[in-house]
Amino acid sequence: MTRVVISGYYGFANAGDEAMLAAIVGSLKDIIPDVSITVITGNCRMTRENHNVQAVHRLNFFAIAAAIRRCDILISGGGSLLQDVTSARSLYYYLWIMKIALFFKKPVMLYAQGIGPVRGAKARRAVRKVLQRVAVIGVRDADSKVELAAMGVTKPPVHVTADAVLSMHPVDKKIGLYILKKHGITGIRRRLGIAVRNWQDHDAYKEAIAAAADELQEKQDVHVIFIPMQYPADVEAGRDIASRMKTKAVVLDGHYTTVEFMSLMGCMDAVIANRLHALIFSAIMQVPATAVSYDPKIDSFINLIGDKVCGTTEDVEAADIVADVTKKLSLGHLAPEIKARLNHLRRQSLRNAYLALRILEGRKGVRKRLQQHRRSL
Repeated sequence: MTRVVISGYYGFANAGDEAMLAAIVGSLKDIIPDVSITVITGNCRMTRENHNVQAVHRLNFFAIAAAIRRCDILISGGGSLLQDVTSARSLYYYLWIMKIALFFKKPVMLYAQGIGPVRGAKARRAVRKVLQRVAVIGVRDADSKVELAAMGVTKPPVHVTADAVLSMHPVDKKIGLYILKKHGITGIRRRLGIAVRNWQDHDAYKEAIAAAADELQEKQDVHVIFIPMQYPADVEAGRDIASRMKTKAVVLDGHYTTVEFMSLMGCMDAVIANRLHALIFSAIMQVPATAVSYDPKIDSFINLIGDKVCGTTEDVEAADIVADVTKKLSLGHLAPEIKARLNHLRRQSLRNAYLALRILEGRKGVRKRLQQHRRSL
């Protein structure tokens, strides 16, 4: 049996991170159906129930070491794990997990990670020292590869793939329609989804989104629906913006699964977001989105699909949001060039599992499946 340990920011009710875990687990199980997966998580019960995997708590250091000692590969899961903007402690935590695997001589793979920003000189040296010893590095964008080069990471080769979530398939919209119906949202009126997070002490983007939402309701006759990608923090952000509006908006306040989030996005006619995975979910569900950036990862993804951000949390203007959303509502679907780029990114995303499996190629039963997987790429 092949044993895999996955490390990441899991078990904290963050829709993007839970979607990444679902994508990684799904890709591995597609190719190695009997794979045994253990996830390092902040909520063991939730992770076991939602992803059908084994779980160890992220602060149970003895259990973590034991799981890694038994595994065949440690996957440092997708997301922005190696950065010191939100927390320097978390960066050292994820490096520490990798160092345990290296101590036990287990191969380590970075799976579609977004690297940086890493601002501290000490932190940059620590990242370089550990990553020079891992087996495979897969990053979700070219900017991350540039950042690693700037930190002095020269081996192993860095593979530019795409966000792990892009390998997921669209889901049934009926799930989202049922959730909306429970909140009194029915009929054929167009829907504008807003998925935002609080960011530092920035306030300008909240005023801009509130003013834009009011104008879009009045001129485009849309329902405005706030969708919380992380519970409960995004519910608070949504209520804050809704309180600044002159017109009425609905703030969803549930703790939703990955499938429910994707389905909700699929029920929208357009989306405004500063959450990366809200933008990715809407793209998977073929819904146009207007992006407000707070982090380079937003700019990187939007550039990859051939679009432009509407502004940042510091300088975005309501008029620019209205113009972009109006244009996308008029089109009624994703632009053909964006669809083409998304199809390419999906193939790149699937390469992440191939890179992980290449490390396991010598294990019984894996080689044949790996050959089949190569032919599918």
